[in-house]
Amino acid sequence: MMDVVASGIVKDEILLPQTGTSLILKKGHLLEVIDLEGQQVADLFCFPLEDLRDPLSSGRSIDYNETIRFTKGHVLYSSQGRRLARIVEDSCGQHDFLVSPCSLQMFQMLDPHCKDHPSCLENLHKAFFPMGIDPRLIGTTFNIFMNFKHLEDGAIQLEAPKSYSGSNFVIEALTDLAVGLTACADEATNNGRCKAIGYRIISLK
Repeated sequence: MMDVVASGIVKDEILLPQTGTSLILKKGHLLEVIDLEGQQVADLFCFPLEDLRDPLSSGRSIDYNETIRFTKGHVLYSSQGRRLARIVEDSCGQHDFLVSPCSLQMFQMLDPHCKDHPSCLENLHKAFFPMGIDPRLIGTTFNIFMNFKHLEDGAIQLEAPKSYSGSNFVIEALTDLAVGLTACADEATNNGRCKAIGYRIISLK
């Protein structure tokens, strides 16, 4: 984990398995996401507080960073090209910014007999609801620690996360943000078992 001895921990929480939350991340503050047990994904989505209709954009971020392999130094952009956050620490180095959050629809496509299942999309809907955010604006999440292998024919193959107990991922807010964060609810994504995720809000002032 990052050295926060000289920093102020504003919030230090644990997301239980298959749950989500929302938070306000002020400009200049850090959000540290921690894999507590290993091989657990966390879905992140955000909006600038100055315009809650301008969501995080996978396409814009991939275009402007010229990569699909995001790590320390890369910037996350909104659909209108706002600089939202910068990745400042990444002990894992393997994440996904191509696929949407798991949903009940996805689980029912995989299993027609599935009647109900927790999902990151539902958890983000619930988390953002008190902020008045239109759930239809929640698009492709930044899937922290998710591990997709990219094959030569263009296919993607889900593999176990490379993260271990204590792996962390840290962003710095470049503007005030409304952030949604989940402990991913898809067992397959998390090597067969959904686990908890830790997170901290840190002020460097």
